[in-house]
Amino acid sequence: MALKVCKFGGTSMADGNVMNRVKRIVESDDDRRLVVVSAPGRRYSDDIKVTDTLYKCYYEVEKTGSCGTTFAIIRNRFTGIVKELGIDLDIKYVLDETERRINEEKSRDFTASRGEYLCARVMAKLLGAKFIDAEEVIFFKENGIFDGEKSYRAVSRAVEGEIRCVLPGFYGCGADGRVKTFSRGGSDISGAIVARAVNATLYENWTDVSGFYACDPRIVSTPKVIKSLSYKELRELSYMGANVLHSESIFPVRKANIPIHIRNTFRPEDDGTLIQPSVYYKPSGRVITGIAGKKDFTVIFIEKSLMNSEIGFIRKVLSVLEEQNIPIEHIPSGIDTMSLVIESARLKNGVLDAVLQGIKQAVEPDVIRVTEDIALIATVGHGMSSSVGTSARLFKAMAQANINVKMIDQGSSELNIIVGVKNDECEKCINAIYREFFN
Repeated sequence: MALKVCKFGGTSMADGNVMNRVKRIVESDDDRRLVVVSAPGRRYSDDIKVTDTLYKCYYEVEKTGSCGTTFAIIRNRFTGIVKELGIDLDIKYVLDETERRINEEKSRDFTASRGEYLCARVMAKLLGAKFIDAEEVIFFKENGIFDGEKSYRAVSRAVEGEIRCVLPGFYGCGADGRVKTFSRGGSDISGAIVARAVNATLYENWTDVSGFYACDPRIVSTPKVIKSLSYKELRELSYMGANVLHSESIFPVRKANIPIHIRNTFRPEDDGTLIQPSVYYKPSGRVITGIAGKKDFTVIFIEKSLMNSEIGFIRKVLSVLEEQNIPIEHIPSGIDTMSLVIESARLKNGVLDAVLQGIKQAVEPDVIRVTEDIALIATVGHGMSSSVGTSARLFKAMAQANINVKMIDQGSSELNIIVGVKNDECEKCINAIYREFFN
């Protein structure tokens, strides 16, 4: 029997009208038995997301000891949703209890998680489904890392024998017994965890777009929708800024070879995008699958004669960054040169100076140079490995757009080509590459 796990994003939970739309989607397919929800998002452009309001509740508790003033906004929002839906839920009691616990817990994670909690309570009542609190089935270890083994067992036991269940996304239970959240957008991860726990046939991720675009529609007007892509392609594009899906959400389902289907809550008739594991994925014949860009990187260029013959040179350089707790994005290198590509935000407040001084002491380079305000553009696709001249086309397109390349890095898998350009040329670069490969 097929079993689908459906995760609905914040826009899908914005008000009672959209929640009724979700109800129709879920009930149109008996296989959609497990539903994971986010907190209500914006109802209109100037609206404030529920989670953002809850963070304000936390700051109010810190300052005054009570979140009453700000929580009134949450109270009005959910009272209005329940009234609009016309469901038999004592929302006043639920909200009173939630406000009390926020004041008592005085926890940022607990407070932020209440949007998902309240939304799941409402959706469970609307669907006539069992509500399962994520606090009771999603667990983290003492180091803050997700505890998969314990969580998968708990989810599987909790849903066993149930016709339909609703779970809040975004949070679970820490090793100290208190609520702990994933990073923002973490409901995608929660949905993937539930799918893995029950060995789902498909993980449906319902959002407000009709799939995964070949590039950011805010940069390129009406880009093509990608019908299908692999987990590896998704990982590359998500990390580089394509934010339809949380970049960490693929790991639970990838290990179990569970496909992900991106769907549009507001256009359920659209095909969406199917993200497949390698065992199912069939190349589409395209050279390029997608393009994504991310700004604000710093490149530290190091040059030293006979670097290639100096044992431990790279290790010594990397140990400096390890001491400063700084991750590295890319390390393009030559015989006597290497570059360290690092997110600029990691090098604030004197950290860059400390890194440069550490490198000078560790390896005594002939030249060390810093270039800031760099954007990385990733051109991704399985088709590049079997298509002659892809790099030539890419760099020709950039040259015709008068874009100066600051850095080039291509992985050994030939899945992507990453170029570094000035921040202010990021959008122009993405447009140039898109025109070359998609138009």
